[in-house]
Amino acid sequence: MAVRQLASLALSDEERAELKALTTRRKTAQALALRARIVLTCAEGGQNKEVAAKLGLGRSTVGKWRRRFVERRVDGLHDEARSGAPRTVDDARIEALIVRTLESCPENATHWSSRGMAKASGLSVSTVQRIWRAFGLQPHRLETFKLSTDPNFVAKVRDVVGLYVSPPEHAIVLCVDEKSQIQALDRSQPMLPMRPGQPARRSHDYTRHGTTSLFAALDIASGRVIGKCYGRHRAVEFRKFLDEIEAAVPRDLDVHLIMDNYATHKTPLIRRWLAKRPRWHVHLTPTSSSWLNQVERFFALLTDKKIRRGIYRSVAALRADIASFIDRHNADPKPFRWTKSADDILASIERFCRYNAPPNPDSISRTSGPPH
Repeated sequence: MAVRQLASLALSDEERAELKALTTRRKTAQALALRARIVLTCAEGGQNKEVAAKLGLGRSTVGKWRRRFVERRVDGLHDEARSGAPRTVDDARIEALIVRTLESCPENATHWSSRGMAKASGLSVSTVQRIWRAFGLQPHRLETFKLSTDPNFVAKVRDVVGLYVSPPEHAIVLCVDEKSQIQALDRSQPMLPMRPGQPARRSHDYTRHGTTSLFAALDIASGRVIGKCYGRHRAVEFRKFLDEIEAAVPRDLDVHLIMDNYATHKTPLIRRWLAKRPRWHVHLTPTSSSWLNQVERFFALLTDKKIRRGIYRSVAALRADIASFIDRHNADPKPFRWTKSADDILASIERFCRYNAPPNPDSISRTSGPPH
């Protein structure tokens, strides 16, 4: 044993690479990383005493993991199975609970609760919760999704993303949309301010004082916003807003307009206006794909930072607050950085569709048992 303990270790290239990978483990595997460093240091030569001094460990610790590695190689560095109470829930019961969770509903609800499943399966609530947590099941949660039905979806995504990633020279790219029906809301009671240990509070009921619609155009290169509020949301107002853009953009630049196919944007009035201006180029986002329009990100900032908590006793006060927000934004504009390529977006949608496609009874079966 003494000879084996003092002999230098010979490592294969595969073992050396695996040990080096183990040394980079994070906090969850610090012990395993330390054992790998012990073996790598021993492989450089030297007695246990020298290796222990170099790593700041005890001599017996170095000797233990050197012996374990010599006997069982890399597998010897892992912890051995620990003793404990035997399992009380076998694999069959776990599978039955998972299948029941995924494929059935309780009689008086649309989804299972942990207590309801515990009563139906004869297991404890904590056991049901542990099994659900292990398999990533959260019956109480529900998310929404929306897939575009636009037949030209792929072409439009590539067109718009191409403008974001590689905008044309001697041109300005503007993302245009409307945030319609912004309500001027006044709370029925004064807001209670934030205090230590207590968030700000407001009454749930309110009084409406009218609405306004914000037309906005975001310059993707600079982050500046051209915005104007109108009382109504029609083609007439959109035409006036296009005049605002025309006056703000230098004459020597082409204008690439990214917008959706909303009815207000395609009336004869708007088509004639655009046809008379050859420097204007329209790029349409796909149906049900407002996430592709960067100006929606600006609308989210406006809502979160100004409108949601605002108190307005008139439409004029609401418009003034919106105009002030735009002015302050333009004083120090920061463009949004688009990071996803068209291929990345389309691949993500393809993965979503494949993952959520209806199962084929002839090719997909449960872990065990008949197809479902």
